[in-house]
Amino acid sequence: MQLRKSDNPNRKTKYSLIAAEKDGAWINIDSQLPNRLAFSSIEAGIVEEFSEVDVLKREVTFGNSRFDLYYEKEKVKGFIEVKGVTFEENGVGIFPDAPTTRGTKHIYEMIKAVEEGYEGTIFFLIMREDCTSFAPYWEMDEEFSQALQIAAEKGVQILAYRTVYEDEFPVIDQGVPVDLQKKS
Repeated sequence: MQLRKSDNPNRKTKYSLIAAEKDGAWINIDSQLPNRLAFSSIEAGIVEEFSEVDVLKREVTFGNSRFDLYYEKEKVKGFIEVKGVTFEENGVGIFPDAPTTRGTKHIYEMIKAVEEGYEGTIFFLIMREDCTSFAPYWEMDEEFSQALQIAAEKGVQILAYRTVYEDEFPVIDQGVPVDLQKKS
């Protein structure tokens, strides 16, 4: 288990749970980390699909949404929405772990951005070491899962990367296959 001590005297607790170990694999549950890790990894050229961006910014507004990242490369402009994945089933990272109307809204805004000429990516960052693929969690949120399928059909790139731990800190390891199909 990893804890982070807080010096904030107004907190009810002195520590925050950051990560836990399950069956020998670390699971990071720090909800702030996926966006920071995606940004720093793209900036460092670690994420293959974005290895040559010229401009990278955080929290950029488009329409009625604020996407996590905005980038430019050559004459292309695009948005990235980062989703941290902590739930696993049979070696598959699945998202969401709770219904998310906000997440569904972001997907439809990303479709609009693509229709207006931007590139768009939903980037699932699996915050655990024991997953070899990604899928939407249909049973938890069918509307989100359907929106993700529609987005892929409309040209939104759906990516998933797994993290591994190095010196008690997660780093982006590699891309994993994405399966958007609903299982019977």
